[in-house]
Amino acid sequence: MLSLSLSLPNPRYCLSNPFSLITNNPRLHVFTNDQYAGVGITSPEEPIVTPVGLHRELMPKHVAVIMDGNRRWARSRGLMPQAGYLAGVGALKVVVDLCRKWGIQVLTVFAFSSDNWLRPKVEVDFLMRLLESTLKDEVASMSRDEIRVSVIGDISKLPQSLRDFITHCENTTKNNSRLNLVIAINYSGKYDIVQACQSICQKVKDGEVEPEEINEFMIDNELCMNLMRFPDPDLLIRTSGEIRVSNFFLWQLAYTELYFTETLWPDFGEDELLRAFHTFQQRRRRYGG
Repeated sequence: MLSLSLSLPNPRYCLSNPFSLITNNPRLHVFTNDQYAGVGITSPEEPIVTPVGLHRELMPKHVAVIMDGNRRWARSRGLMPQAGYLAGVGALKVVVDLCRKWGIQVLTVFAFSSDNWLRPKVEVDFLMRLLESTLKDEVASMSRDEIRVSVIGDISKLPQSLRDFITHCENTTKNNSRLNLVIAINYSGKYDIVQACQSICQKVKDGEVEPEEINEFMIDNELCMNLMRFPDPDLLIRTSGEIRVSNFFLWQLAYTELYFTETLWPDFGEDELLRAFHTFQQRRRRYGG
């Protein structure tokens, strides 16, 4: 099971007054070249558990989460935003562990949008340190629990120490197969589509593809998730009451079931995840048919 330790300063002392605008022209990358393999295979030591009231055959294979509401959670308690992010890490660890136990094949979490650079610099810096600290704290337990970590997004703009540890974490866990945890950092759904089109245009320019051969399957294969051979999400969960997808997986969510909850991310736990899965299993997925 994932631990709950974090070696970060008390958020009460992380006062943030300055507001620094940082603009980026994101270039989307898939950070790992490892191929997607062994999805859903579990270690013989710990069998998959199906919660009471849910049907194994109807469980989503890929769950995506927009973890929203950390700052509002902190403000409602008179705390600085950093306290909300710390609490949000705790919620993430709970959800990761539940998905692992329940046999979910892929869990993708939207950790940092390319638009989030517009937040106060002290807040962004804290998030970068938090991402690195969490990975360092959890890489050993994720290896033990057969969790494979992959990162999508433009990691070139992240601090060098974080980029280095992402590489270490991906390499350390690349042979794990119980749960595939995909972390979207500096990710943009719009640019995901743009870079796919650019890649196809280059192939046309090089004479590898004729313009009339371009179709949705070709575009799909150039997107970041498909480069890693991950299936599109079956279920998207967004917390905090916001009813939008906020530039996340704009192409991949075409047939995804959407679940919105008023619960703020730090308060999201087993009961809310069960409620989301129950709702998912009650829907009829027609895929346009």
